[in-house]
Amino acid sequence: MSTLEEKQNDNKQPEVEIDEVTNVKLIGGHEFDGIRELENPLPPWLKYLFYATIVFSAAYLILLFVFKDDSIIQDLEYQKEMAEARGELEKEAPEEGVEAVAVVRTEEDILASGEKTFTKICAVCHGKFGEGLVGPNFTDEYWIHGGSREDQYKIIINGVIEKGMISYKNQLSETQIQDVISYIHSLKGTNPPNPKAPEGEKYVPEEKPEAEKNTTENAVDA
Repeated sequence: MSTLEEKQNDNKQPEVEIDEVTNVKLIGGHEFDGIRELENPLPPWLKYLFYATIVFSAAYLILLFVFKDDSIIQDLEYQKEMAEARGELEKEAPEEGVEAVAVVRTEEDILASGEKTFTKICAVCHGKFGEGLVGPNFTDEYWIHGGSREDQYKIIINGVIEKGMISYKNQLSETQIQDVISYIHSLKGTNPPNPKAPEGEKYVPEEKPEAEKNTTENAVDA
């Protein structure tokens, strides 16, 4: 074979093979057990989605490691919220050397404060109106762990881990706990939409002993 024919053979483009069934080009050299691969390009939307994930990942890594954005770092977000909570407690505490002045809080103030805490923390499990979701209904007379203020205080402080409720003793101040208990008691007898069926036992408040009643009445008369 002459040199000219060899060059022509080298420059000759390989013959394109087409699949007889799909009329799609076959990829040469991709064959296994008689199965050959078709040259099917990815759809444009899938390629653009892939490019978008690359851009998003780069932006997320920059926010995470360069700017240290506390909105995406849970530990920093937790520390920020705890610092804000400590700041509120410090504002409530009287300055050293200054006599504390009693602040008279009305029932409306207490319930408004309790509703704020309830909406932020309790509503996700007990419903916006206390009607009960994952957690029990607060608007009826039935309670799983007791219906007194003391019982509910213990639940908030200790939590109910087996039911998924955590302890809030390090997240709520004493005032916030007492206020939200007052608000929960104010929900009794309301008629929210789609209330959850009663759970637990009916709570009947214990009557005060006669001696305690007389002591209270005498203190009021005095």
